Amino acid sequence: MLKKLSSLSIGLFIIGSVFAQDTTQKVIAGRKNDQSQRNKPYVILISADGFRADFTELYNAAYLKTVATNGVRAKFMTPSFPSLTFPNHYSIVTGMYPSHHGLVNNNYFDKTSGLEYRMGNSKMVGDGKWYGGTPLWVLAEQQKMLSASFYWVGSEAAIQNTRPTYYYVYNDKISIANRIKAVKDWLSLPEEQRPHMITFYMPEVDHEAHTYGPNDPHVAAAVQFVDSSVNALQAELATLHLPINYIFVSDHGMTKVDNDHTLSMPKAIDTAAFRVPWGDALIHLYAKDSSKITSTYNALKNDTTISVYTLNETPSYWHFKKSDDLYNRLGDLIVVPHLPKVFNFSTRKTSLGKHGYDNHHPDMRASFMAWGPAFKKGLTIDDFENVHVYPIVAKILGLDYNEKNIDGRLNVLNTILQPIPITMQGPKEN
Repeated sequence: MLKKLSSLSIGLFIIGSVFAQDTTQKVIAGRKNDQSQRNKPYVILISADGFRADFTELYNAAYLKTVATNGVRAKFMTPSFPSLTFPNHYSIVTGMYPSHHGLVNNNYFDKTSGLEYRMGNSKMVGDGKWYGGTPLWVLAEQQKMLSASFYWVGSEAAIQNTRPTYYYVYNDKISIANRIKAVKDWLSLPEEQRPHMITFYMPEVDHEAHTYGPNDPHVAAAVQFVDSSVNALQAELATLHLPINYIFVSDHGMTKVDNDHTLSMPKAIDTAAFRVPWGDALIHLYAKDSSKITSTYNALKNDTTISVYTLNETPSYWHFKKSDDLYNRLGDLIVVPHLPKVFNFSTRKTSLGKHGYDNHHPDMRASFMAWGPAFKKGLTIDDFENVHVYPIVAKILGLDYNEKNIDGRLNVLNTILQPIPITMQGPKEN
């Protein structure tokens, strides 16, 4: 039975109710699995937003703890920078760092078009032009393997003119029981109509951890909800006797901030000279007048509550340098508050839990677990970057891709796999 949350609002904290509450399944007609794809394994990629790496033990997620003996678990997974929802969900399914796939923040300015992308703008979120790379569902569909999505960043957009065969527009009205039923219905379809690549997103932990901070009983209840939901999903699908592989991830962790003494817009930033899209754990400054960059940088360096970077001096592991900025979307200056400080440019009190900080901070660590016939059992591995999930999923499904087009590398996680009795396409070397 699924455990109930006494006071959990089922909805993604950072997206909220910006999407219309459309609960109908979308189906792209006329597609079917190629004959060569019908005997391939299945992958269900599950994301529990904000499920910090230590939440499994901290809040006794009993089912997920069994992965330590029944599958593979990483000590933690390192998110991409910035440790935010949109950039990291899309990094996981493209194998690319945010500066390479284009979603450099939840909100950012696109210098080429002169438009500001906002995660709260449903029209923009559903427009494929904002999304670079080749998401796993697009990769599958291009090779005549059907895919399905019960929510994921980018899954509602026609990326490379392609959406999953089966998908839903994000909404908070469909119960977890009905979502599990939908996945079972997909996998009960005839072979030619059955999706092999499925994404499944759960917002509950992120919502509660934002609202109450990561050390609150509401978060414990949300973790228990996710744990019992994943257990219920695999129990329902076990009756189908299919070779289903589960990969459980999160996009980032969560930390407690000082929401009583927040940072306002630094006086050194002249908003007449810079565009400043909304942010709290970091902000991008886009110069309208490039002559103001140096003086503003020098003034901000005197503020001991923040760090300011030009794109030439950002940490290399952020992949946020000018040479990384493939879509011309990074700010001319990047400003990051020092924990527990956080920016708040609103008159309303900000939430107690936050993420988006340096992706190597322990509180930003994400989760990774995997189980099913493709994976070894009883294996604990060291940490790795989330861009390396992509090539493993592609290998399990036998999908061809060009390794030069992504940042993830197969050799990072290849040892977690059992020998798989399918012809592996693997990455192209040319």
